[in-house]
Amino acid sequence: MIKALIIDDEPSAVKTLTLLLSHYVPEISELKSTNDPHDGLRLLKTYQPDLLFLDIQMPLMTGFGLLKQLPEINFNIIFTTAHDQYAIEAIRFSALDYLMKPIDGDELQQAIKRYMGKLSSAISNRPLYNNFLHNIHAADSKGFKLALPTTQGTFFYKTEEIIRLEGESNYTKFYFTGNKTLVTSRTLKEYEEILSNHGFIRIHKSHIVNKAHVVNYSGDGLLTLVDNSKVEISRRRREEVIQRLKSL
Repeated sequence: MIKALIIDDEPSAVKTLTLLLSHYVPEISELKSTNDPHDGLRLLKTYQPDLLFLDIQMPLMTGFGLLKQLPEINFNIIFTTAHDQYAIEAIRFSALDYLMKPIDGDELQQAIKRYMGKLSSAISNRPLYNNFLHNIHAADSKGFKLALPTTQGTFFYKTEEIIRLEGESNYTKFYFTGNKTLVTSRTLKEYEEILSNHGFIRIHKSHIVNKAHVVNYSGDGLLTLVDNSKVEISRRRREEVIQRLKSL
């Protein structure tokens, strides 16, 4: 069973989320809430929740400011936000979870399922949240580091280090500069959504490439990358890919 805590400065938001949790998430055995982030810091110490629902934008102290005051993070967090696109991108790069307000019941259930999956994989929280704080304070999204949880631990890479991605079923293999590779248990589609605004192009149902690392396009539909690998562009994507590569 799950002990949960809600920290959100809007009483109506706390009431709505409380009702949704009681209706959709029977796994939660105990729930406390507060509209004051300073009181939230106290509750994190005394109540010791398993899961924190944390509002990003609060006038007295932002969710990020609250995290910076914690000596350690031994619980999981699901961020809640209305519209902060930069923060959402930083959260997704950090392999963390969030819910958009107004919160949808089905999306809440999916977030809880992902939380339960993290428990079974025993992924350490601290490196993920440290990386998130790095990302949120980056000058722009080009400075973000992508968190890649694996069975060997979590690794962090800048987008410029990624040459290409190859998907197979529910796994994605990353190819990096320096002849490094890494396999994660997330789908290629998930990474396409995260990386599409960072110069990455889906060229095939199984392949995404970083256009900054494309060195040649041949007439037979093959891309050559900086590591001398060759990847085929699918016929239905060829025209779109060529147009995007022209901006190289």
